[in-house]
Amino acid sequence: MVNMHIYGDIRQVEDGIRELVRIGKLGLSDEGIPVQVIRRSGNILISLEDGKGRVEFDEPHHFFRAIGLFIEHAQTTDRFNLTEQPRFDFNGPMLDVSRNAVLKVETVKQMIGYMALMGLNGLMLYAEDTYEIPNQPYFGYMRGRYTLEELKELDDYAVQFGIEIVPCIQTLAHLAQALKWPFASKIRDNHDILLVGEPETYVFIEEMIVAATAPFRSKRIHIGMDESFGLGLGRYLEQHGYRERFAIMNEHVGQVLEITRKYGLKPMIWSDMYFHFLSSDKHAFHYSLNVDFSKERLEQIPDDVQFVYWDYGNRDQSAHERIMAKHKEFGSSPIFAGGIHIWGSMSPNYGKTWMSSHPALLACKKEGVREVLATAWGDNGQETNHLVMLPGLQLFAEHGYSDEVDDNTLRRRFEACTGLDLFDELVGLKAMDEVPGVEPGNHYMANPSKYLLWQDVMLGLFDKHVEGEGESRLPQHYESMAKQWRECRLKSPTPFDHIFCVYEQLSKTLAVKATIGLEIARLYREERREELSEMALTVLPALHRQVDELRIAHRTLWMSTYKPFGWEVLDIRYGGLMARISSAEQRILDYAEGRESRLEELECERLLFEQGSPDRPLTLNAPGYHRIVSASPLS
Repeated sequence: MVNMHIYGDIRQVEDGIRELVRIGKLGLSDEGIPVQVIRRSGNILISLEDGKGRVEFDEPHHFFRAIGLFIEHAQTTDRFNLTEQPRFDFNGPMLDVSRNAVLKVETVKQMIGYMALMGLNGLMLYAEDTYEIPNQPYFGYMRGRYTLEELKELDDYAVQFGIEIVPCIQTLAHLAQALKWPFASKIRDNHDILLVGEPETYVFIEEMIVAATAPFRSKRIHIGMDESFGLGLGRYLEQHGYRERFAIMNEHVGQVLEITRKYGLKPMIWSDMYFHFLSSDKHAFHYSLNVDFSKERLEQIPDDVQFVYWDYGNRDQSAHERIMAKHKEFGSSPIFAGGIHIWGSMSPNYGKTWMSSHPALLACKKEGVREVLATAWGDNGQETNHLVMLPGLQLFAEHGYSDEVDDNTLRRRFEACTGLDLFDELVGLKAMDEVPGVEPGNHYMANPSKYLLWQDVMLGLFDKHVEGEGESRLPQHYESMAKQWRECRLKSPTPFDHIFCVYEQLSKTLAVKATIGLEIARLYREERREELSEMALTVLPALHRQVDELRIAHRTLWMSTYKPFGWEVLDIRYGGLMARISSAEQRILDYAEGRESRLEELECERLLFEQGSPDRPLTLNAPGYHRIVSASPLS
């Protein structure tokens, strides 16, 4: 570690300096390299010459970025002179804490420590119902909600590094977890959306806004409003008849903004529904440019709110530029929200993250968009841990201080900012889904690590997608992955060793399970009862044990980084899988030993789950768990 003696204009950053020393990111000593600190406006300057260092910075987070760069370069040379120009005014992650996994306070602090040396200055916690509202005991009940004190603690920690925490909530849609309780019966339009126009709705929204903002210094708040496709089509329709949803949206946004004005807040909303409601293409899901942004329409949209443009998959920089330019017709520059793809599978998709983030962030810089977010969603139970997003976060950080960014830069900066020599390994987890037969980059988000894990060994809803090339190559692929992740586990500090333990166990499991359904069906068709008996007595019990080892490894990782709430969902998934393996053992034995004359589930012809790509079946992006495990409803 490089030891420094830091002096000069450090009053606003000295708390953060002390914390970096405490967590082992920085060494301070009177005998260390003397580093003079000067605060002034302009670019970041970092230099070392004749044994003396110098850091010049503007904002506090620029100082911590500079310290990270100083440490990195001082480890390899005794002379350097660096200049960086900040490209963004707000840059950082949006952490989804609503999909069952609520990050421990200590884990968020760990993330903030990494962010500081990366030079990031923004953090949003996306909490649909996972924060405490006084006098609303069922809001976030048994969901691991944060207390006011926990959120205050996080804000106090972040401010040391010049990091602003902005609460991100929902005030229209995406509220199914709150609205399922009886207290919400009067304010519910449908299972997911609040009832616009109902006075009690706005009493409730005010309670949410007050509770969400109380812990934080920031006056900014993200009030959501995205993907409200069912707006006005539930109880609202019964009460008021059909009404143009653009008008309903404006009415609702206007009433919520009255609340934010009352408390002196600076709100932002997702912009997608305005594009959707004003699009001439009613089948367009996402940011059609065929929108009616006439003066008459735009004048009806509230203008004292920032708009957030979200796009997690577009690979075309010019398309981003056109949509950003369209946003400016609202009267302000948008905030851009990209995605670090850790959702929808058991493993991250860094191919798509790289292919979509580079052009999007280049477009931001070209269009003068000065605020960006790196979203990390956890759809369908947060099966992928938040910590695997760190290489993607480094990408957003480096784009914040450079025109162009390459992997060599990211690799070097990642090790300097995190202390982890794991950049290639964490990015390499994409290979769990980029199996043979999936195109490099995996733009269409094939997720075999998810559907091959959860699919039933007897029903085989995805077996048709594995037949042929997949059947011959998947076991070898996952066996190779298991060896690779074992080596990573052995060299990684906690909790990253837990991460690679999960992928080692998952790979061992998939090396067997990926093709076992096809093997069972083939032995059954050929009436090879003796081999079926061996399958039931040896192979399936061994698979059962592997699944349980995976469950335990996954549980260890979860409990080290998240609150315990939400793990029960994954316990139920693993438990269900093990129960079905046990049932398969018994069904096969009953047939092999003559107690059953036929196994109806193996008599059924296997069909493609989706028929769109019969020539490249492994490219399938399977839906959530409830569709993977059975063709029957789970409730």
